[in-house]
Amino acid sequence: KLFGKTFFWMFLGLLGSGIIAYYTYASELYYNIIQDGYFTVLLIVELVAVLLFSFLYRKLSPTAVGILYFVYSMLNGITLSVVFVAFELYSVIQLFVISAIVFAVLGIIGYKTNKDLSSWGPYLTVFIIAGLVLSIIDIFILKNPAFDLIIDWFILAVFCGVTIYDVNRIKLLQSEPDINQEKIHIYCAMQLYLDFINIFLRILDIFGSRK
Repeated sequence: KLFGKTFFWMFLGLLGSGIIAYYTYASELYYNIIQDGYFTVLLIVELVAVLLFSFLYRKLSPTAVGILYFVYSMLNGITLSVVFVAFELYSVIQLFVISAIVFAVLGIIGYKTNKDLSSWGPYLTVFIIAGLVLSIIDIFILKNPAFDLIIDWFILAVFCGVTIYDVNRIKLLQSEPDINQEKIHIYCAMQLYLDFINIFLRILDIFGSRK
């Protein structure tokens, strides 16, 4: 039951992001956003939304949690519109499908394994922070295409591990009696949504056909 709700909400979030992303691109709204300097603002607002979701999840009502999730996915859709600007449409579609297949395989691994993967958590957190720091260093200091590729592969590997970990954790959550069933699926959907987006963007950056 938890898995069904989680993947349904994840699907809704991805669908909403995809529609908003393509509309922002097709209407050339992205051009005004970038020209007026709002793109960075949007990224900051997205980060704030994720932090609010993470830290206030337990205190917020199920309705508020749901609204925050969809607000984030819609904002993310706007920023994802640059994908259509930078890459050929056929490449975006093909690699989205490939990303979905990779994600599904990782999900099956996480679900089928009989091991408790909770010990992975601290290591994955460190790797994510390391990937973020390296990305910032590369963007503002190194600006090295070869290092870009290394970082992409590193972050892709990390989020493959995170996906396995998150799916395994959702499986374990199903057996916890004190979990708030009214909103836990939204929290889980947000985790998997972020995992998928990161996997897709890295695969696109590595293998995508640029315009």
